[in-house]
Amino acid sequence: MTEQQKHASRYVIGPNGAPLTLADLPPGNTKRWVTRRKAEVVAAVRGGLLTLDEACERYKLTTEEFLSWQRAIDRHGLPGLRASKIQDYRSGG
Repeated sequence: MTEQQKHASRYVIGPNGAPLTLADLPPGNTKRWVTRRKAEVVAAVRGGLLTLDEACERYKLTTEEFLSWQRAIDRHGLPGLRASKIQDYRSGG
């Protein structure tokens, strides 16, 4: 069984409370990272649907970029992932 097949039947609970599978994740060539897409990728990694390395490779992310999304969720919830809010949170605003 390939790694892809092993993951195919698995799911995690996504940020909206619904099941999230690999097929539900944003496409690998995603360029526009809205809050929902970032949250889905974080949920997939946290739930074991993807490893951190797999997510970074699939989405061409640095580890630090992914970890910043995770920290934003932990500290500020989903609104923390909004690009316009990142600077506010970093500056303490």
